[in-house]
Amino acid sequence: MSGAPTQRVEPVVDVHAHLLLPALQQAVAERDPEGFAAAQALEARRNGPESLAASGRMIGERMPLLTSLDARLAEMDRQGVDVQVVSPSPSHYYPWASEELATWAAREANRAIAEHVAGAPDRLVGLGLVPLQHPDLLIAALEDAVVGHGLAGVELSSFAGEVELSDERLEPFWARAVELDAIVFLHPFGCSLDERLDRFYLSNTVGQPVENAVALSHLIFSGVMDRHPGLKLVAAHGGGYLPTFLGRSDHAWQVRPEAHGCRDLPSSYLRRLRFDSLVHTPGALRALVEAAGADRVLVGTDYPFDMGVDDPVDRVREAALDASAERAVLSGNAVELLGSRLPTGRVRAVAAGGVA
Repeated sequence: MSGAPTQRVEPVVDVHAHLLLPALQQAVAERDPEGFAAAQALEARRNGPESLAASGRMIGERMPLLTSLDARLAEMDRQGVDVQVVSPSPSHYYPWASEELATWAAREANRAIAEHVAGAPDRLVGLGLVPLQHPDLLIAALEDAVVGHGLAGVELSSFAGEVELSDERLEPFWARAVELDAIVFLHPFGCSLDERLDRFYLSNTVGQPVENAVALSHLIFSGVMDRHPGLKLVAAHGGGYLPTFLGRSDHAWQVRPEAHGCRDLPSSYLRRLRFDSLVHTPGALRALVEAAGADRVLVGTDYPFDMGVDDPVDRVREAALDASAERAVLSGNAVELLGSRLPTGRVRAVAAGGVA
């Protein structure tokens, strides 16, 4: 037998990782101090003082991981991640911003993400931002990200003010995303339940799964997924509460006329969406794979925030999926999603055994 070490022949891809942009945050605060202060006050009400203080400490401790390319690459190596899809921290959505400020902020975020991933083109892929609160500006921002800066798509919140993902004004955006073969990464920031979640970190542990479920339900029940079947939408946090509790939605679709806006049973749309693996327990990951299909789940770490995981490969393996499902979640599904945008240099190195 050869003494050569076992070699991984497919790249492990993390589709949920973030970059913090302190200079952008400072510039936004300077351009609209009143709007920024009001937004900060809202976050304080939503999170409560205890969680706000803990989050501040966490961000301070992890600032190098959030901003440094070298730190990111070293941590990817430690985690066994070959390729990372990097999106801006959701704190950069600025859903309160005016048209002028929102356009500028999205373009700056797109530029900064492109610059960051260009530092390691064999390891990183980027996603930009669009100002969801201004539907008329979405296509221009999407094109700036994908066409102008070569990013793979954009990150999107679950809502922005009065704009839900079912809003008819978003129809041209969904259509253009399909035309550009762009990834749309659904990642909530903030929850409309506001002060009800201001203790015990419920703003995150309950709020994020709620927002995912609500946003995906808007997409499904409004018929967005029927009208845009080619849409490459990836939901963070395993889609929240929705994937494993869609029986109630299916029942409503059957008995309530106002819940019959989509062509098929709501649960059938799980196989038209994609979900990251960030559900925290082996049983939850098995349930997600069973509900959506092994070909619809991809690795997600939420790098480098404390609600993420730093052992993504082990987490997937602990779910004890069959071998083909495990390979699909760790690599194959993301390779298919990214297509020609996958860093080919890294793929060749992995296939050749050049990466440990």
